[in-house]
Amino acid sequence: MALDSDLLRTFVAISDAGGFTAATDVVGRTQSAISMQMKRLEESIGAPLFLRTGRTLSLTYTGDVLLSKSRRVLAMLDETAAAVTGEALDGGVRVGIPDEYGSPFLPGILARFADLHPLVQVTVTCASCPTLYDQVARGSLDLAVEIGDMDKGDGELLGHEPTVWATSSRHLAHERDPLPLALFDAACWWHDRAIEVLERSGRAYRVAYTSAGIAGVAAAINAGLAIGVLGRETLPVGVRVLSPEEGFAELPPSRVILRRRAGATSPAVDGMADTLRRAFLGASRDEASRRV
Repeated sequence: MALDSDLLRTFVAISDAGGFTAATDVVGRTQSAISMQMKRLEESIGAPLFLRTGRTLSLTYTGDVLLSKSRRVLAMLDETAAAVTGEALDGGVRVGIPDEYGSPFLPGILARFADLHPLVQVTVTCASCPTLYDQVARGSLDLAVEIGDMDKGDGELLGHEPTVWATSSRHLAHERDPLPLALFDAACWWHDRAIEVLERSGRAYRVAYTSAGIAGVAAAINAGLAIGVLGRETLPVGVRVLSPEEGFAELPPSRVILRRRAGATSPAVDGMADTLRRAFLGASRDEASRRV
């Protein structure tokens, strides 16, 4: 049995992008063409690769095994092609990722980049978004992913993340009056938006905890000491979303923005920027459940 590397690339793209539809931009094919490719791949292997449960599409056991092997095969092919054509990237790139994205998303981003460009030295900074923005502006970072509203200047929009009111799953801080809040410091746009929404609704509140990073805010929420504003895709364990039915109005979504240092145009920086785009553009980014 000989497997077509083009089919394997599409298969991996579906997994990384979060679905057949999201993978169309990555592979440059229509959804129907991608579906035909996956049908051919399943026929070649002799086993199904996907399992649909409701609206969720998951990998079968065979699909899970194939995904791991395909990444290795494709990485070797890309490395070989770069070596024989003299296009292998080297040098270094300094990249910043928000604290809340460090654990769920950073390992996959770094692994993909290392597979494609093993000679590039990568320096990673995980910090709050205001800190990352300042470091890009000062020139100490080449690239940074930021969660914000793009009011600070130019940036490349990678996508949107729902922003939600969050409370402990085990406590009732959301029923207190005045409402205790755990917020990021005033440099974070979530701070102002949360207060604006509460004041418009006439809800009495007090700022009980502030922190420059997600760890402090999440700890106060998880302990039942306050409620706060978090990204839906990065909710920590033990925290749940508060609904409009519970008296909490919807919040505007966050913009996921890629910022680049002025003059940062090296091949290594361009390669990392492309990897970040692939990670965030149109992807569901639910690595924990392996949704595809």
